[in-house]
Parts: sequence; C-alpha cells; structure tokens
Amino acid sequence: MNGETAWALYENRLRRVSAYIQDHLDEELDMERLAEIVCMSSYHWHRIYRAIYGETLAATVKRLRLHHAAGEMVRTELAVSEIAKRSGYPNLQSFNRIFKSVYGMPPARYRKEGSHTAFQSSPNGKTKAMFDVTIREIAPTELIGVVHTGSYMEIGKAFETLFGTLYARGLAKPDMRMIGVYLDDPDIVPAERLRSIACVTSVSEGPAEAPFERRAIDGGDYAVLRHKGPYADMFKAYQWLYAEWLPKSGRQLKDSVMFEEYLNNPRDVPPTELMTDIYMPLV
Repeated sequence: MNGETAWALYENRLRRVSAYIQDHLDEELDMERLAEIVCMSSYHWHRIYRAIYGETLAATVKRLRLHHAAGEMVRTELAVSEIAKRSGYPNLQSFNRIFKSVYGMPPARYRKEGSHTAFQSSPNGKTKAMFDVTIREIAPTELIGVVHTGSYMEIGKAFETLFGTLYARGLAKPDMRMIGVYLDDPDIVPAERLRSIACVTSVSEGPAEAPFERRAIDGGDYAVLRHKGPYADMFKAYQWLYAEWLPKSGRQLKDSVMFEEYLNNPRDVPPTELMTDIYMPLV
C-alpha cells in the first residue's frame, strides 16, 4: 500500500465515523461500536480522533445532540420530552440538566427567552431589540468546500468532513476563514433538498480533489449582520433582515448567494458565545 492509498483509507475512516455519529444521534452511541466502524482499537482511535478534531468523541456527540435539540426547541412546538428523546436523551431530567449547563437555561425557558426571541415582534409590530447592520465591500473570494444536501441545521456533517480531510491531508491553516454558503430558500425548498456548502478560504491552487469542490464568493457590497448566539437561532435573524432592515435601507438585493462567516469555533466556546456574520449581497 503506497502513502496516498493509506491516507485515502484514513480519510474514509474519519468520514465513516463522522457520518455514523450524525445519522444516529437519537440512539445510544457506544464508543466501542464507533471504534469498530473505523476498524481500530478504541485505545488508539479515541486518541487519533481527539488529535484530528480537537475534542473527544463524547464531546462531539454531546455538542451535536444539543445543537439538534436547540433547533427543534426554536423551530417546532414539540414537547420538551419528545425533543429530548429525538436528541438521544430518554431521561428528561438528565436532558434538562445537560441543556442548562451548556445553553445557560433549561430548555423550556430557552424556547421562551433564548437569543432568537430578540428578533421576534412585540405587540406593536417591532422587534424587541435593534441590531447593527454594516455595509462592507469585499473582494471576490476563492473557497474550497464540501457539498451538503439536506436541512441547513445539519450542515455540520459537511463541516466535519471538510475539517477532518483538511487535517488528514495537512492542509489546515490557522488563518482559514470558515464560511457556509446557502443556495436555496428554506421557505420554498423542502428540507431534504436544500443545498449548501461547508467551506474555508482556499488553501491551494489547482483542481480540488474529492470530497472538495472549488467555489467563489462574488465581490461587492454586502449588508452584514453580526449574530451572537446558537446557530439554531439564526433563521430569525434572516427574517429580520428581509422583513425589517431591507425595506428601510433603500438598498436592493443582488442576484447572488448569501453566506455566513463563523468567527469562532463551536468546539471552543459555548453556544451562547458563538459569533456569526451574516452577509446579504446588495446592488
């Protein structure tokens, strides 16, 4: 087996375990089973995983489960107990305790008072808070990314593949910008058909090798809203941009894609401290 073949095998193992975790968050995830999927002993695999991703397997599972739960808390009317089960927490008391430790409040309170509520309208028709939107002119930007099809809330699966492959190939750089490009309107396109791309700013010249694809962001003016808080809340920010900011701005939309730039890492900070710039293209 030559070096390139060995790396391909290693990358495939990273992708397999990442995909398995994402697809089975509502089930009991046994660490020994995950080691079997990658055909390595748990003793070695857990250390390799942490070296590549910067967190333990258990931390990844916890983070993704709570991200899924927060999304359903904000976007659905499902009972907290049902959301807990769908997120892999059959014990409601345990779920409430773990959710509060990460999001700063119990799930039922988060549904009513989380950061997404700042974008909701009060009885007089205005939002509860005002948000600063800056106009930035940016240069055309080359990206490399992994395509995702499905709910935008699940683009993390593509980001796991993106970063796992970058690190495995020795391409990860500390100054790479992490960007999500979203191609469809979730109010029109069914969730299972939504197209998005998990990207970083380009790390090399020449053709991209699978699973990477090359993409580009148009240069020009963008309205930029800085959002602080869980990713699950951000669809409210989009609604506010379209419904309140844009009509009053005097600007027109450009026929180009919106994108998000993630300014810190969900592995390093709690969800309440996540910082995201949402870019809306303008004529």
